[in-house]
Amino acid sequence: MGLSERVRKHWFLVGIVLAITFAKLQPSVGVHGGPLRPEITITYIAVSTIFLNSGLSLKTEELMSALMHVKLHLFVQIFTLGFFPAAIWLFLKLLALTSINKWLLKGLQTVGCMPPPVSSAVILTKAVGGNEGPC
Repeated sequence: MGLSERVRKHWFLVGIVLAITFAKLQPSVGVHGGPLRPEITITYIAVSTIFLNSGLSLKTEELMSALMHVKLHLFVQIFTLGFFPAAIWLFLKLLALTSINKWLLKGLQTVGCMPPPVSSAVILTKAVGGNEGPC
């Protein structure tokens, strides 16, 4: 296998290495207020593009079928955004009784209240050939 074939086969890995290399050589390009404007491009454009791409890749039949599972969707939302943060809060109250650093507790609380990254879950499910439809 020649070099060009390897690069074509592993284009994403090559792209990541190049992006990291360019960021190391010229970090001012990606700073807040820099030419790439990450405060706008990442926050709004990149996130919207990822969700739009994930949504457009769904089959219409699967999406319509998934919309019928209202109870399941409610359970997932309540568990992810209600129960889990409450359980983390209770766990952190118990940890606060120990001599653990208060900033570590604040960090754990922040991470515990954040929803899981849906886009990466969709990408990983798709990568292993799973059903990436909502249900």
